[in-house]
Amino acid sequence: MFDELTRTAGPGTPLAAQARGLDMRLMLRAGEEDTLLIIRDGSVTEARRGPHVTPSWDTRLSAAPGDWEAFLAAVPRPGYHDIYALLRNGRMAWEGNLLPMMQHLMYIKRLLASLRPEVA
Repeated sequence: MFDELTRTAGPGTPLAAQARGLDMRLMLRAGEEDTLLIIRDGSVTEARRGPHVTPSWDTRLSAAPGDWEAFLAAVPRPGYHDIYALLRNGRMAWEGNLLPMMQHLMYIKRLLASLRPEVA
């Protein structure tokens, strides 16, 4: 589900340039499936699918697979259009050290939205 982030936000992409200096390990959980994103200098250098043995991450965003799918729709319906909306409606949990995520919130939002299909 999140593998394409190495393409949409990898080294040299316009999205990566928006978060220069950001180094973090972002865990994305869809149900029981984890994907660990390694972000170096704003670039997603790796997207490692779990299961992970003793994973280490800074921040984890967790939602049910159906909620992620609704969020990643080309035009998400209200309540699924933003990670804050998912959080507010109890459909997503944020865990861990939220400081790097909040410092680069617009980047994280754009990072996740980069997985949406483009609308013609």
